[in-house]
Amino acid sequence: MTAFGWCMGIEQAEELRAAGYDYIECALAPLMKQPPEQIKKALPSYMDSVIPVRAWNVLFPGELRLVGPDADEESIRGYVARAVDTMNRAGSSVAVFGSGRARHVPEGWERARAEEQLLKLLGWFADECEGTGLTIAIEPLNTKESNIINSVAEGVQYARLVNRAPIRVLADFYHMDEEREALETLEENREWLAHIHVADTGRLSPGTGQYPYEAFVERLKAAGYDGGVSVECTVHDRAQELPASLRFLKSRWGV
Repeated sequence: MTAFGWCMGIEQAEELRAAGYDYIECALAPLMKQPPEQIKKALPSYMDSVIPVRAWNVLFPGELRLVGPDADEESIRGYVARAVDTMNRAGSSVAVFGSGRARHVPEGWERARAEEQLLKLLGWFADECEGTGLTIAIEPLNTKESNIINSVAEGVQYARLVNRAPIRVLADFYHMDEEREALETLEENREWLAHIHVADTGRLSPGTGQYPYEAFVERLKAAGYDGGVSVECTVHDRAQELPASLRFLKSRWGV
């Protein structure tokens, strides 16, 4: 059954629970930047959250270069191991790999070498996620935020090349709209979809704009998707927008 969540800090978990959401999606990099003892101290708030921390985003800090001549394999691999351990301890099931700054391909760096670096990274994630139940969902980003992996179809190409069970793909309604990506891609790549992000016109709350939600949901249902749907957008009035958006999403999904 489709579950609805919101991308917010753990301190907003009670607010989301009160509004009726099923889970929260938190940013990982700010937590991972802390010293190990601080991470250990902070983890219980995620493990014992009033609603599950089902998903994570912002996996990497922008300064940890994943692509190009400054990408340090030892540092990246160590970070991946610690990140997966942290998310697994929190009882999470999905980790969203967007991190546009970290995966930016530097000018002059060969595309083939960038792709090789990203595939190696995804392979490390697959190794660490084996047996944990955690899935890495590759997030296609619009071309203003990333110069590599800009469509669901491109994300699926990477997942196919890795060909490991923990590596799947996310579809983000906002990025798809920015790139004018056809909604048919949701059905065409149905077996690879592991997570969904939504927003509305101007990257604001669902139900406040003109995004074609009926067509989007119709394609997801045709694809047999019944996983998590996280709202990721700018919020101006949480007290009003959180419950209103949930009512809107449930009405569109018919739940």
